[in-house]
Amino acid sequence: MKRTALLVFLSALLTGIAFAEDLLINAAGASFPNPIYQKWFSEYQKKTGVRINYQSVGSGAGIGQITEGTVDFGASDGPMNAEQTKKFQDKRGFGVLHFPTVMGAVVVTYNLPGISQALNFTPAAISGIYLGKITKWNDPEIAKANPGVKIPANDIVVVHRSDGSGTTYVFTDYLSKVNPDWKSKVGSATSVTWPIGLGAAKNDGVAGLVKQTANSIGYVELIYATQNKMAYGNVKNKAGAFVTASSASVSAAAAASAKTMPEDFKVSIVDAEGKSSYPISTFTWLLIPEKIADKGKKTAIVNFIKWMLDKDAQALAESLDYASLPKPVVAKELKAIAKVQ
Repeated sequence: MKRTALLVFLSALLTGIAFAEDLLINAAGASFPNPIYQKWFSEYQKKTGVRINYQSVGSGAGIGQITEGTVDFGASDGPMNAEQTKKFQDKRGFGVLHFPTVMGAVVVTYNLPGISQALNFTPAAISGIYLGKITKWNDPEIAKANPGVKIPANDIVVVHRSDGSGTTYVFTDYLSKVNPDWKSKVGSATSVTWPIGLGAAKNDGVAGLVKQTANSIGYVELIYATQNKMAYGNVKNKAGAFVTASSASVSAAAAASAKTMPEDFKVSIVDAEGKSSYPISTFTWLLIPEKIADKGKKTAIVNFIKWMLDKDAQALAESLDYASLPKPVVAKELKAIAKVQ
């Protein structure tokens, strides 16, 4: 072995990461965490030589592809439900594990000419708009939350996801928690029958459509709003405070649930308690098969999860407006890795 190659090999061993030059792992799923996933996978390749080809196709498609076994692992912003889990087990002959990676926020973004400040939105306003019951920007439910702001009497153009989406799951989970009518008539899922609105694919599609459509409103992951320099609103939480989405307010929403995180890591943190909690917050998950036949891929995926949970990798997440995982959750995940066979 040449000296340079030997040094690289030894370096990989010393960092606790197995070296696997030119190993290719295919993955697909949620667009919500795509910015941090692309950053992580790039950094991981530099350290190990392992290439992770991640396709940001939406959570619904990611669940479908991991179920069919066309990718090595999937990703979703909503945990797989009982029906999806059973389908996976029936198809693959074993189970699927959920590993939280980061936390993020879904924001209400809008394009309202003449309005420069952040608007306040109540749960009644957001659900009313998406149910088609609030159709004007100056509706009393919006106006009363924004005293002193001259909101135009323009028609609201509603934008939503057209694809199976974890972002949609989080948003509709929130609407189901705060509005009984939404829960009974529409419900929460990665794909729903929308009462109203225009559809666009993935977070960047919704962001793009809102950005180019005057008087529109949509929902996207926080980083897509900030990257596109789009306005997004403060949302009234369960404690009655209007809260801006940030890593701190998402962490506040996760604080209580972190202590009681279930063994399968499937938990919702929307509409959380606490004055500082942003109400449309979520974990996002990697979907890892319990059994991985290829030993090289299994080792690389397990080592990636361990590396991803390290404080340095989590710090990268915070630089992109995601919230890092609470320490109790990280500790539980490190134990759960042993379930991957």
